Amino acid sequence: TFGFLERYGRLSPLTKRHDLPYHIIGSDLSGVVLRTGPGVNAWKPGDEVVAHCLSVELESADGHNDTMLDPEQRIWGFETNFGGLAEIALVKSNQLMPKPGHLSWEEAAAPGLVNSTAYRQLVSRNGAGMKQGDNVLIWGASGGLGSYATQFALAGGANPICVVSSDQKADICRSMGAEAIIDRNAEGYKFWKDEHHQDPREWKRFGKRIRELTGGEDVDIVFEHPGRETFGASVYVTRKGGTIVTCASTSGYNHEYDNRYLWMSLKKIVGSHFANYREAWEANRLIAKGKIHPTLSKTYSLEETGQAAYDVHRNLHQGKVGVLALAPEEGMGVRDHELRAKHLDAINRFR
Repeated sequence: TFGFLERYGRLSPLTKRHDLPYHIIGSDLSGVVLRTGPGVNAWKPGDEVVAHCLSVELESADGHNDTMLDPEQRIWGFETNFGGLAEIALVKSNQLMPKPGHLSWEEAAAPGLVNSTAYRQLVSRNGAGMKQGDNVLIWGASGGLGSYATQFALAGGANPICVVSSDQKADICRSMGAEAIIDRNAEGYKFWKDEHHQDPREWKRFGKRIRELTGGEDVDIVFEHPGRETFGASVYVTRKGGTIVTCASTSGYNHEYDNRYLWMSLKKIVGSHFANYREAWEANRLIAKGKIHPTLSKTYSLEETGQAAYDVHRNLHQGKVGVLALAPEEGMGVRDHELRAKHLDAINRFR
């Protein structure tokens, strides 16, 4: 983590202030603008905002078509200092977006990184470019990332096939409106015979189950993030000409798959990493309109941040968790009570 700060600190005299013997992490935020620097015109003190986590210098031409391609693109609060898990944070003005008025502070902060990531990965032309009617296989469909992919698929007229690991998580997917659900633990899928050998018979069994749920169709898009454990199966079950789009490898970075099923069926693998400002803005706009909802399940105090991280690391949570910094209690910051009342059940779905 301090290697990130050292490298960033060498970039310029201004970034040198990030290279400190401590690292304030946190890549999601909602709050109030306290002070602005010279040259900031779009925001003023008192504005209620959320922040996305793309920190970019934009001094290279490479970043001006898609800021995620800028060579100095970093994730704020991870590869930079002064992140969101603090009473005061330091962000660039082009990280800010209007806070959704119908949400509390902790609810507004929760979508942040994962909502924008899912938008780019699934909806954007930089990702899978999902369209109405697409069958979309979503791994971990009730989790912090997958729950937003499930909502985007449903809101966009696609058919999510939700892969989960328990009855409780299946029920959450149903509450979001999903109908096609696979409990991989209950159905006993084991894609690896041992540490070195996969089991294509399990791929075929998995594909057969998907077709049972889709009326005989293969999936157009696979929303990938588990990585090594599932990637071979993901490539296999994707339809001819379909897309596997990946943003993570939580079960291992070294993916293995049978390339015949990729090249001979003209499938595509797309790498996707967070989102650019436009994509983050659009994803937040859908939250503000009540089309996509936060998946907050539990809130901790700032002093309990370590416990929050531990619970997330052990997968003891559903959806997202929140941390209160300056807000003295949950539920504060709501401005649009009418819109909130309209969507209250969806807002509280994961609680």
